[in-house]
Amino acid sequence: MIEGAAVEIDTLVRRYGPRTAVDGISLQVRRGEVFALLGPNGAGKTTTVEICEGLRPQSSGTVRVLGCDPITEGARLRPRIGVMLQDGVGGYTGARAGELLRLFAAYATNPLPPDALLAQLGLSEVADVQVRRLSGGQKQRLSLALALVNRPELVFLDEPTAGMDPQARRTTWELIGRLRTEGVTVVLTTHLLDEAEQLADTVVLIDAGVVVAAGTPAELTHAGTEGQVRFRSPVGLAVDGLRAALPTGSDVFEQEPGRYLVTGEVNPQLLAALTAWCAEQGVFAEDLAVQRRSLEDVFLELTGQDPRP
Repeated sequence: MIEGAAVEIDTLVRRYGPRTAVDGISLQVRRGEVFALLGPNGAGKTTTVEICEGLRPQSSGTVRVLGCDPITEGARLRPRIGVMLQDGVGGYTGARAGELLRLFAAYATNPLPPDALLAQLGLSEVADVQVRRLSGGQKQRLSLALALVNRPELVFLDEPTAGMDPQARRTTWELIGRLRTEGVTVVLTTHLLDEAEQLADTVVLIDAGVVVAAGTPAELTHAGTEGQVRFRSPVGLAVDGLRAALPTGSDVFEQEPGRYLVTGEVNPQLLAALTAWCAEQGVFAEDLAVQRRSLEDVFLELTGQDPRP
């Protein structure tokens, strides 16, 4: 086990008959970080997470979660983790929201106060409502409460804000941020790439059961692609002269009359060179805008698929 790792996966394989859902994945999740696992439908995300949760065995490879084998040491592991499943609250649809949370709290050694958790997630007003009568977003928030009520060291969140309205989604983001501050490790899967960019310390992108990219959101959005700077200026600038003044590897084009595009590694040196050259020519670089690719751009580039289901 790597020191400081909450989850360690080494050459994980999961087969379903002739189909390989997870094909040799290796990754580590550091304690106290928010870790996002991304990928298109069928990429192997949920299978990987369910193996970590002890819900299904691997075909081969090694998995350790908080130092435990999820299958053979599940009894030791389960009290230390929280799990928010894709199907929400499962079969408890006849229970009332508050009583279901109190039931889950009764299983824990040192639970969070259920009423306080309901209030934190905006569910106090529906505490006496049957689960089947909750909206999709309310069910998601209740599922999140069920995952957190036992004060887990590590929580798995599968599509945590699916179906939530913008305010509930923001509340959930703030809660995940607080979990990180409190030292709780969070592993989440999401189709919302702005969510991963906003929350995650580390992002791993998998496709067809293999890891295709890993790093911080900043590393992934800056690596392997040129940045862009766009600006307006008088028609017919001497772009050859500007090109020569820019750092090595940069380029500049007049895309249409008076509108210019600079490509290359966008950093303070490039911007300083650009504005200094314009000053020497006595021209303004108007509407100057720095652009970079988003995590969605990375996703599309590496998988060829839209991340949204």
